[in-house]
Amino acid sequence: MAHVNPYLAGATGHCPRCGEGMLFDGFLKVSRTCEACGFDLGAHETGDGAATFVILIAGFLCAFGALFSMFAFNWPVWVLLVVWLPVTLVLCLGMMRPAKGLMVAAHIANNASEAGGDDV
Repeated sequence: MAHVNPYLAGATGHCPRCGEGMLFDGFLKVSRTCEACGFDLGAHETGDGAATFVILIAGFLCAFGALFSMFAFNWPVWVLLVVWLPVTLVLCLGMMRPAKGLMVAAHIANNASEAGGDDV
C-alpha cells in the first residue's frame, strides 16, 4: 500500500488510512468501515469538534465582512442581511465536510482515543 497523506485524504472525504474508500456515509456521518481497506472508521467519530472550528472561522470572516460593508460602504441593514446571511450559510456548509474529514484524519493519525475511555 502506497503512503497516503491522511490529512489530505480526510479533507477530500477519503479514508485517511488507504486514501481510496469513502470516509462519509452521507453528508457528515462517518462510515462504519472503509469499503477499500476494511479499516474501522466508526471508532474515530469526532462528534461536534469540527463544527466549533467552522463556526469560529466562518463567524469571524462573515462578521468582519458585514461590519466592513456596513462602515465602508454604508449599506442599509436589509442589504447586509440579503448579502451576508447566504454567504454565512454557504461558507459554513462548504467548510463543514472538509473540517470533519480533517478532524477524523487527525484522530486516526495521532492514535487518539475517547476521553475517559480505557486510559487507566
